[in-house]
Amino acid sequence: MRILQVNVVCGIGSTGRIATDIHAELLANGHESMIAFGRNDAKHCDNAYKIGVLKNILADVAMTRLFDHHGAAGKQATLDFCRVLDQYRPDIVHLHNIHGYYLHVETLMKHLKKMNVPLVWTLHDCWSFTGHCAYFDSPKCDKWQTGCGNCPRKGDYPQSWLLDRSRKNLVEKKEWFSNFDHLTFITPSTWLKNLVQRSYLKDYPVHVVPNGIDLDAFKPTSSSLRDKLNLRGKRVYLSVAMVWDARKGLRDLTDCAQELREDETLILIGVSDKQIKQLPKNILGVKRTSSVQELAEYYSMADATLVPSYEDNYPTVVLESLACHTRVVAYRTGGIPEMGDEPYVTLVDKGDREGLLREARAIESFDWTMDAKKMDKKRAAQAILEIYQRLIKGERGEQ
Repeated sequence: MRILQVNVVCGIGSTGRIATDIHAELLANGHESMIAFGRNDAKHCDNAYKIGVLKNILADVAMTRLFDHHGAAGKQATLDFCRVLDQYRPDIVHLHNIHGYYLHVETLMKHLKKMNVPLVWTLHDCWSFTGHCAYFDSPKCDKWQTGCGNCPRKGDYPQSWLLDRSRKNLVEKKEWFSNFDHLTFITPSTWLKNLVQRSYLKDYPVHVVPNGIDLDAFKPTSSSLRDKLNLRGKRVYLSVAMVWDARKGLRDLTDCAQELREDETLILIGVSDKQIKQLPKNILGVKRTSSVQELAEYYSMADATLVPSYEDNYPTVVLESLACHTRVVAYRTGGIPEMGDEPYVTLVDKGDREGLLREARAIESFDWTMDAKKMDKKRAAQAILEIYQRLIKGERGEQ
């Protein structure tokens, strides 16, 4: 097989690592693979193509901020990429996040229809079937089912400062993403699959393939972190995010800090320099680390991992913590309830800060019997390769 994947990043972030995991599995099985991406530098991929340059990204940001017209810049860069597509002649094109300020979406989708090769699209959020937002749980909004307009999430990613174009955006997406002869969706969670099947995309087959992680890296890991951070004898709660904002529950955690006892510490990984300066004194802020070893040490050292996300799909933070034998307390949202049962994952209602802290305090040591193999990134990648093979054979797949 010859597969070409498209994603906003390559080898970094959760979606970028998923793409390179698939790339590695393809190569290991004797297949050909390329990843096209739009932001930052490529990591862990020996055959990558970067779509466009910085000016294309800045133009798309401007179109989004001023006119709520995301994915409407960089047409020439996208046309150049389409020529690469034609030259590479893939058996399957696999899309991931095509939002992210790097593609002229209409141009790409029209070209893919002309190519008429099997198309796989992994949805990591809800952007493909809304007029603007990537999530619509907080505040809960059903306008994506009725046509959008007067968008309550206009100020959220992809943020618009001025116009609300959500109604027209949804009309255009229906035109661009419909009428494919060979389109198959993949979602990491049943929660997202159910939403897809309530949207205008409902007639396409949808497979659920949960995200996986590197079990060689994420495992119980001893370290001297407690001594290094002067935390010996303290109860440690950990929270991790690529970007900390209201959606990830940053305000809830800073509120929780007011209730922490002297023998308790909260560590936030992934905060910016500015956020570190604004954190309460009893929260330890750590900038994003690129060291998986260091991250595994933090998970393994913690007494509990807190995941207070108001909106999320299938966050790998939960998997990483469980693989390091640290239990999780999370808000009940998105696909998180599918990621583990008691006593490994404890759920509380969104916004229940007292419940989050109460359940974290209740966690005690016990015999760990969860089988981590189901979280293996190789298993997830192999499941996707099996979908590729069925599509090449002409099998339509699940609904």
